[in-house]
Amino acid sequence: MRSAFRRFWIGQTASQLGEHSCLVILPLIAVISLDVGGAQLGALRAAGQVPVLLVSLLAGAGMDRWRARTVLVTTDLIRAAALIAVAVAALTGTLGLPMLAVAAFTVGTMSVFFDVAYHVYLVRLLPRDRLPGGTSAVEGSRSAAQIGGPALGGTLVSLLSPPVAVLSGAVFFTLSALAIGGIPWREPAPPPTARGRIRDGIRFVARNPVLRTVALASAAFQFFLAGLMTAYLTFLTRELHLDGTAVGLSLAAAGPGALLGSLLAARFGYGVVLVTAAAAGDGVMLFLPVVHGPPAVTVPLLMTINFLFGTFGQLVNVTATVVRQSVTPAGLQGRVAATITFAGLGPAPLGSVLGGLSADHHGLRLTLLGTAAGMLLSPILMARSPLGRWTDVRGQDT
Repeated sequence: MRSAFRRFWIGQTASQLGEHSCLVILPLIAVISLDVGGAQLGALRAAGQVPVLLVSLLAGAGMDRWRARTVLVTTDLIRAAALIAVAVAALTGTLGLPMLAVAAFTVGTMSVFFDVAYHVYLVRLLPRDRLPGGTSAVEGSRSAAQIGGPALGGTLVSLLSPPVAVLSGAVFFTLSALAIGGIPWREPAPPPTARGRIRDGIRFVARNPVLRTVALASAAFQFFLAGLMTAYLTFLTRELHLDGTAVGLSLAAAGPGALLGSLLAARFGYGVVLVTAAAAGDGVMLFLPVVHGPPAVTVPLLMTINFLFGTFGQLVNVTATVVRQSVTPAGLQGRVAATITFAGLGPAPLGSVLGGLSADHHGLRLTLLGTAAGMLLSPILMARSPLGRWTDVRGQDT
């Protein structure tokens, strides 16, 4: 069992690095090589995010009936193929924004299935008493990749040619497929009660006040974060005049922060930690619009902001995931995870588009300020709900 979990963790980490580095590699190639504007960049990012709206609920219904490992390996291989196609187009001089958008959509679609599948696989792989520790490890990797992956992507675009930078993502996905495909453990069949009806997952989340709050708070956070990140990538390159290496270094500080947050999540409680960490992590982003000066000044400031954001963001991610797993029956794990993903990440494409339009019409700094302030809606929603009083995985209130 330990060997199986270790291979799963390695594969999941590699896949997350590939996914989240590509979230920056593809947009940076569009900005640097194709010279796109804020609105076009927002549309490209939205192409990679809209699959959450289109397929996440279907993925959740299917995952409660399918073998999760098959889905994990298949989605890895399809994403690798999509990135190889982009690299070939770049080498032959035929790469354009439509090609990048198709690749982003394909990677985004397969990532939705992968993310739902790995949550389900983890629950099937580990006994319930080991889930908090396993979840902390896996979510630590995911959060580190979610914030550190863009740093890696920025560095690769700066140091390598665009085709090679894109191929690095394909390498990550291939490594993931090999690691997960070689797990020496036979996955049990899904529970016979898992009929795969989408409405069951939606109804369960809607009727559970804790899960309902997780979904709403995630939606608020992801909407404004998507807008912030669209403006942020442009802000770093065009307002602060940072090259790819400096961009990568600035964002990379979130990786150690995520690791620290993962360690802290295993030591502290739930409700108060969620609210406090979300407020601190989102609040620190309010300092982004006032950053200015030469790289020797701005890069350390950005690294500090991203480190704190990574630390508190990871604390929120792990804690919210453990809460979700603890209150969800085994036969509903896939559909509940997909429902929360749908509700939480669904607004992100609109946030990306509006963030790009706002950056073009109202300026980068004002857009950063507005979106960072909007992210604070997430801890407010949690504080005003039963989730803010959650004390342990059994849901006992204070």
